[in-house]
Amino acid sequence: MPSLNGIPLSCEEILDRWGPLVFRMAVQGTGSRADGEDVAQEVFVSLIQSDPAFTDETHLRAWLIRATANRCKSWGRSPWRKHTVPLELSRDAAPPPSEGPNVLEAVAALPAKYRWPVYLHYIEGYTAAEIGQLLGCPRNTVLSRLSRARDKLKDALKEEWS
Repeated sequence: MPSLNGIPLSCEEILDRWGPLVFRMAVQGTGSRADGEDVAQEVFVSLIQSDPAFTDETHLRAWLIRATANRCKSWGRSPWRKHTVPLELSRDAAPPPSEGPNVLEAVAALPAKYRWPVYLHYIEGYTAAEIGQLLGCPRNTVLSRLSRARDKLKDALKEEWS
């Protein structure tokens, strides 16, 4: 079992405490609830199998964020995913009513290099320096990606409002 400051953590404690974070990130990274569940499960299985020792909660949280982002990238490159086709909506089913632009959908549509910094900054509350450490890129790169992502979101949402 993984340990925090030398104290073993139970599976229930890990899932209760960090499950929602990992699940939200996985759904955001895959664009699907079902695929997000699979990715989140893989992250927690990997955590338990690797049996790491963490120095503090920040270290554990950073490990989970990094592992989730990496699993989402792997999921996107998977040959299985490349040969599957999403289910189409039934012809009889009416599309859900549009209530205006959905920001989370617009964020999910961004390329991964923009999506992760936006998600980590605006949803999870990390600073650019912290995001840089988590994603393995310089702080200024994160700031550039955030700026470009805001421009892309502005354009996407402007089209929806028109």
